[in-house]
Amino acid sequence: MQLAPFGSWKSPITADAIVADSIGLSSIVLDGTDIYWLESRPQEAGRSVIVRRTADGQSEDVTPSGYNVRNRVHEYGGAAYTVVDGCVYFSNITDNCLYIQDLRSPQPEQIRQLTHDKNKRYADLTIDPRNQRLICVQEEHDSTEFEPLNTIVSISLTQPDDVRILVGGCDFYAAPRLSPDGTKLVWLSWNHPNLPWDGTNLQMATISNGYLSAPVPIAGGANETIFQPQWRSDDTLFFISDRTGWGNLYCWHDGNITAVYPLEAEFGLPQWIFGMSTYALVGNRIVCTYTQQGIWQMGLINTLSGHFTKLHVPYTDIANICAIGNLVVCCGASATQTNEIIAIDLLSESREVLKRSNKVKVDPGYLSIPRSIEFPTTDGQTAYAFYYPPTNQDYQPLLGEKPPLLVKSHGGPTAAASNQLSLKTQYWTSRGFAVVDVNYGGSTGYGKAYQHRLDGKWGIVDVDDCTNAARYLVQQGLADANRLAISGGSAGGYTTLAALTFGDTFKAGASYYGVSDLISLAKDTHKFESQYLDRLVAPYATEPDVYRTRSPLYFTQQLSCPIIFFQGLEDKVVPPNQAEMMVDALKAKGIPVEYVTFTDEQHGFRQAANIKRALTDEFAFYARIFGFEPAV
Repeated sequence: MQLAPFGSWKSPITADAIVADSIGLSSIVLDGTDIYWLESRPQEAGRSVIVRRTADGQSEDVTPSGYNVRNRVHEYGGAAYTVVDGCVYFSNITDNCLYIQDLRSPQPEQIRQLTHDKNKRYADLTIDPRNQRLICVQEEHDSTEFEPLNTIVSISLTQPDDVRILVGGCDFYAAPRLSPDGTKLVWLSWNHPNLPWDGTNLQMATISNGYLSAPVPIAGGANETIFQPQWRSDDTLFFISDRTGWGNLYCWHDGNITAVYPLEAEFGLPQWIFGMSTYALVGNRIVCTYTQQGIWQMGLINTLSGHFTKLHVPYTDIANICAIGNLVVCCGASATQTNEIIAIDLLSESREVLKRSNKVKVDPGYLSIPRSIEFPTTDGQTAYAFYYPPTNQDYQPLLGEKPPLLVKSHGGPTAAASNQLSLKTQYWTSRGFAVVDVNYGGSTGYGKAYQHRLDGKWGIVDVDDCTNAARYLVQQGLADANRLAISGGSAGGYTTLAALTFGDTFKAGASYYGVSDLISLAKDTHKFESQYLDRLVAPYATEPDVYRTRSPLYFTQQLSCPIIFFQGLEDKVVPPNQAEMMVDALKAKGIPVEYVTFTDEQHGFRQAANIKRALTDEFAFYARIFGFEPAV
């Protein structure tokens, strides 16, 4: 082993290797014996492609070139396609229109267009075969409206552009789900200022001659979140509710609601995108996933006896669960395995990997294995994080040297850090950085009370928890107090900028499409999050001074450390002016600052070249600031 300063270690985990074979995997759909999923490909400018795996084990692209299977409903999209009896129904992001692709035809590459209005976006597609129509969420962007109009609509499968509103009147909708016999429809709705993890309503209506009866409330409310309604039979419906402070499974049967398996764990997720799935029905059993202390597990619940059986799978992050018969298909990842699509046979518990998100094979000697840590924070509270020590089998540090520490602040802020293998994280640790990924107050997976720690205190609780994570590791002798950096994207970018502006613990930082001015964000963001800050900060109409007080932009005189900014110029969630105002202010003060823009990126980077540049530029920036020579 060579002696070398932290940060200067040479690593086989290069930016080229990370982006060369990396893809995003999501949106699993089962159709008979065929398994479908969505691949997001940075090497194809971020294009999303449907892939089919047939019963004989062969996989092939379904989506022809020229199409990109995504949507931008609520800006974040999700559930952009479905498959029924060999027919694929999908949204094309380039024109927002819906298409039908019949894979049973002699020419499956020939695609029929269902809608033509580019001002309307569609998500959460479900097929109503009895009425020869598609039911989905529609978001209409009309320049004459103050904000987009969200409804649940039906779209004829035989008459193009025959779109009819089935449900309207609320600010947002999701999860329209037909009963097995097609006579009932349930859906979720919510209104400003709520987001779907604050409180939603689950309603049901009967269908007669294609029309809906008056809706009947089933569950939910302004302070109860409902997640993933799913029918088992025409009179039995399952869903997840957080009514006890934990997101647990419930069953509705003939008007009565019962808890399926009460547990101090989270079975659901914050609904940032459409079509999220954490459980699937298998006859009288439920195959489910749940998280405790940030670690996901899998189990089987017998709904007749209430008996729970833990399934032993080598994954600590599990999502996108689907099932048919005894076959379960889902996405899984762990601290040593990047995300992959797996098929599980419930009878034998055997597993088969169908697709991996990254083909790069890394010797275990270069992998940093995270450990969960708890640390004290403000007001006697406890916060949580995943700590990654610097790890490289070829190097050992100089005697007495402590490593630089990179604190990661996740986005959302209603989200959570995961311990799944991230080659981006390993890029840092294999070069001699320690990394800590913080689940600050407000993060999900630790119960509703922990999530609500952030209410009214965004820019305070999250900053304190990230700062105290760094201080804790310094006290433990695991980090150099003079080389502490913080990095985050979106909401995590705001936490980063607030920590750098209102404190002096960190010596450098990186903001990825982060918020610098809460006032501008409150006035200039998209509908889905336009009143998000009412809960996180305060109602802007009555307390605008709080927004100014918490905005780093207005306190740049307190900044004394360098920052690098990364921004997509097509970002509608956090517009570029958020970064540009901060950059200009830092330049005027003479503080080292870099501003890296990508003309063809939105909120989050999808293209391989841009992902690579952001990673290498951030590392080079810290090398200059912290004074070490990166390995060639």
